[in-house]
Amino acid sequence: MRFIAHLDMDAFYASVELLRYPELRGQPVVIGGGNRFQPSTITDPLTGKITRHFATLGGYAGRGVATTATYEARALGVNSAMGLMKAAKLAPGAVLLPADFDQYRKHSRLFKAAVRAIAPHIEDRGIDEIYVDLTGLVGDADAPWERARELGAAIKRAVRDATGLSCSVGITPNKLLSKIASELDKPDGLTLLAGADIPARIWPLPARRIKGIGPKAGAKLAGLGIATIGELAEAELPWLISHFGKNHGAWLYESARGRDQREVVTFSETKSISRETTFERDLHPVRDREELTRIFTKLCFQLADDLRRKSYSGKTIGLKLRFDDFRTVTRDRTLEVPTQDARKIRRAAGECLKRVVLDRRIRLLGVRASSLEGLDNGGGGKGLPLFD
Repeated sequence: MRFIAHLDMDAFYASVELLRYPELRGQPVVIGGGNRFQPSTITDPLTGKITRHFATLGGYAGRGVATTATYEARALGVNSAMGLMKAAKLAPGAVLLPADFDQYRKHSRLFKAAVRAIAPHIEDRGIDEIYVDLTGLVGDADAPWERARELGAAIKRAVRDATGLSCSVGITPNKLLSKIASELDKPDGLTLLAGADIPARIWPLPARRIKGIGPKAGAKLAGLGIATIGELAEAELPWLISHFGKNHGAWLYESARGRDQREVVTFSETKSISRETTFERDLHPVRDREELTRIFTKLCFQLADDLRRKSYSGKTIGLKLRFDDFRTVTRDRTLEVPTQDARKIRRAAGECLKRVVLDRRIRLLGVRASSLEGLDNGGGGKGLPLFD
């Protein structure tokens, strides 16, 4: 039998911010505002006492979206990817903080290193979640599920010791079930499910809880009278194939029964590394040239830092622009020699920019390095002055 864990950090971005601002614990907090929502600090000249003042969602105007929210904010109806103007109507008193991805990446590295010290067979699934194959560590234990529980508890302790943050862990025989299990007892949960637990714990859940059933498939299932995983499990294979095709129908049939043979993949080749930002307001290529130049250069230097940290160099440098009419354009330039040098990245991205007609306000700006090689060519430097 396999023992596969899925670890999901609890409200990760928000939890990292609460380490920095512990006075906000227990309050509804939403992450997603721009830098103009940085807290202000006032120091009393007589006592030296420092007081922070935080922005709230009330009266927010703009098109920003919530990156994440504390569980107190979620209880008020605020969810990830929700527009902040909509969130403001639901929770006007919620604190609004800007995202700090450098801090989130730092804590991501810390929690993954802590887990790897206990269980090295890890599949990285993003900044705040991983799969862990515990099968070899459980071994031939007399009470294998109890051993798996001990490992899960040890992993949770290690993550908290390394980061000060909580996580939720699901341990089951496969990745599909573990992904679902890690969400059942959030936050700070440890959930173990064997095959015999599927009818009681999995089948009553909405069909959309199976990763891979998206909005369209979920709507189609609902139209066919299937709302839960259990109802999906009752469907016959030929019927599913007739409605969803041979491959997808067979996958739905197996998934509803909790079957998944995928391995925990410890390494996958990185195809590209990118940095991009969506502006709080659309920026004009002429009137906002100075601000665009600053942001453009910052993105190039952040990309260079990412390449160096991950020990890659990129031979193809790309540019991405999205205009106020939501039209998106990309341009690429392939260098003679791969680089991780910020100035060279900035220069190549600038050359890509010259090939774009800047006739509208800009909504999003991004830079990308692809055709990666596992090299470390040094680099660095300071910003260039022009958005060109």
